[in-house]
Amino acid sequence: MTTGKGTSGRGQRDLRVRVKTAKGRKLSSTLWLERQLNDPYVIRAKKEGYRGRAAYKILELDDKFGFLRPGARVVDLGCAPGGWCQVSVARVNALDARKGKPVGRVIGVDLQEVEPIPGAELHQLDFLADGAEEQVKAWLGGRADVVMSDMAAAASGHKGTDHLRIIALCEAAAEFAFDVLEEDGVFVAKVLAGGAENELQALLKRNFRKVANVKPPASRADSSEKFVVAMGYRGRAAAPGTEDQA
Repeated sequence: MTTGKGTSGRGQRDLRVRVKTAKGRKLSSTLWLERQLNDPYVIRAKKEGYRGRAAYKILELDDKFGFLRPGARVVDLGCAPGGWCQVSVARVNALDARKGKPVGRVIGVDLQEVEPIPGAELHQLDFLADGAEEQVKAWLGGRADVVMSDMAAAASGHKGTDHLRIIALCEAAAEFAFDVLEEDGVFVAKVLAGGAENELQALLKRNFRKVANVKPPASRADSSEKFVVAMGYRGRAAAPGTEDQA
């Protein structure tokens, strides 16, 4: 691993980290590693103690929409490695660090085991397994103010297939949110742009007063990911065409 020896137009040394190819490592892996080492959000996460650059995505979304308030009860689906939970714990005051402010609660769920996070209740669970939603509801023991989903299926290498898989995960998370959210609650989820999300958008617009689609600055420019933020839960709406059915 080396640093570039070139200079900028102002005579400053180019400090970009360069990664040399290594035996047995693919070029794509080398390029990915180089990008990680030079990513300002990755560098910032290490300095500020977050478990990954994804923490800044939820920070930026919350800075814009203000849904992680002291006292809020949050469910984070697909929480590994835990960056969203770290942000949530601080912002909802789950550790009672901000005296005089309401104390919130954060529940994280992931297929993988997640290292403990002070102030967060972490559970290992396949959210798509039979009975998983009921188990999460039991852990919650009541209503939630915010349901967040950063769930993603394992990449298949086929863009269209991956898009459909993540939309299916987002729809499953939305259905769960409809069951547990308080009135005026918020649903936040990652989606991949690709055309199949129209039905999801329509579903959310029937159940929430406002639905925004955002690509936060921390989301890489070359990524097709975006985030849907649905605010002002109105209660589960009837599906179109079923209103008059007995």
